[in-house]
Amino acid sequence: MAQPGLPLLSASLEQTRLAGHLGHFTPHEESKFNAFKVLCEEQGYYKPTDGKTPASHDDGTLVRYLRARKFVPQDAFVQFKDTEIWRTENKLDELYEKIDINDYQEARSVYPQWTGRRDKRGLPVYLYEVSKLNSKRMVAYASATSKSSVNGPAPTKTLRLFALYENLTRFVTPLCSAVPGRPNPETPVDQSNHIVDISRVGLKQFWNLRSHMQDASTLATAHYPETLDRIFIIGAPSFFPTVWGWIKKWFDPITTSKIFILSANEVLPTLTAFIDIANIPKKFGGDLDFESGMTPVLDPAVRAVLNLSSESTDAERLFLTAPVRWIDGPDGDLVALGVGSVNGVQRREMVATMHAHAAQNAFQPPGTPGLQYQSDFFMTQVSTVQSRGLQDQGMQGSGVQKQVPQIPATQSPVVENGAIRDFANPPTSMNREIEDTQPVPMTARDGNILPTVGRERSRYGTPPSDPLELKKL
Repeated sequence: MAQPGLPLLSASLEQTRLAGHLGHFTPHEESKFNAFKVLCEEQGYYKPTDGKTPASHDDGTLVRYLRARKFVPQDAFVQFKDTEIWRTENKLDELYEKIDINDYQEARSVYPQWTGRRDKRGLPVYLYEVSKLNSKRMVAYASATSKSSVNGPAPTKTLRLFALYENLTRFVTPLCSAVPGRPNPETPVDQSNHIVDISRVGLKQFWNLRSHMQDASTLATAHYPETLDRIFIIGAPSFFPTVWGWIKKWFDPITTSKIFILSANEVLPTLTAFIDIANIPKKFGGDLDFESGMTPVLDPAVRAVLNLSSESTDAERLFLTAPVRWIDGPDGDLVALGVGSVNGVQRREMVATMHAHAAQNAFQPPGTPGLQYQSDFFMTQVSTVQSRGLQDQGMQGSGVQKQVPQIPATQSPVVENGAIRDFANPPTSMNREIEDTQPVPMTARDGNILPTVGRERSRYGTPPSDPLELKKL
């Protein structure tokens, strides 16, 4: 059952959150984790590294399934197998590569949004203002026709939701993991915190939103387990106990134990126990100027380790509000690759770099002071789709960037050579372009076709390809 007020004080302590996470296993958990990996390998769903080829899945992904099933390997395997089958059926890897950016941004507008900030433990903080989801907006969203070229058996609105969870696991949590100076750098960031504001929401609006919210909770529970640290519900009306009667049925007991309903006088004391006041939105008593619908406001520690392809405000907006994933760049750098499509043209644009000094300082194995390394958890989903799905005019090689003239905005985004040229409201120009215009060389591995532009970081491991050398951004 959800706690009616303040979480236990111990919930804000590192040792509480780190229980069951990499680098903090008990001997029992360690043995169960090893048994789970053996089971997945025997059943053909996991391939360990051979010293040359990376493992098919990183440990950070595997352990989430095991935590969700209380370290019972057989139970965790059932969920893991079901998710792998589900991902294949719904073409999840291809979806994130090709989703129309308008579709993606429409989905982002009706679900929790990353504020750009982190809590005291380094976990990303999301905000969900439910009152903004009026019936007209939701009807338009549910009935909209997708412009994306990838379609699976799931409804269009659900496919868009998939992409948001992919962004969490492929972009946001790896970025938060990489920021130097966070507590417990030996453990990857694999969860998020959510502030859910339900003030000014009537019973009828709750009722109309029930299927929308249920879709998100069902998807997370089934296929993105243990990506939630906790939810703080703020502004609950007097009738909320009735609404909670519906909502709690959508979650498993582990998830409901992470939901806290705060009264008005509990909001700021609770939030400040977990989040620095600079990272709490102003409407809840903090200093952060952020509301749903705004571009995430990157905290200084995150922004300091990034080199955007352009220093314009709009470049940062596209970096934070469009589909992005990480690939390996030269000299140990991590490159943020903008993906998705605009008007049917795929986008392949290097939008930011995280330099090696930040990435390599991100993790330190327990018991090895001074030893620095990059964690498997940086790896995000690798596209293992067929060649015809990747070989298109939008797939661009990497290379040196050059300055291009500012281009006025149009009423729709424009892609040239795999890069967004301009976008309506506000006007944009990346001011840089990728010099290469030839399609990226493709390398066949195990029946899949993988681009050779850098080794993409993936939960399936780094592709064993010979990366095309990237030049400095």
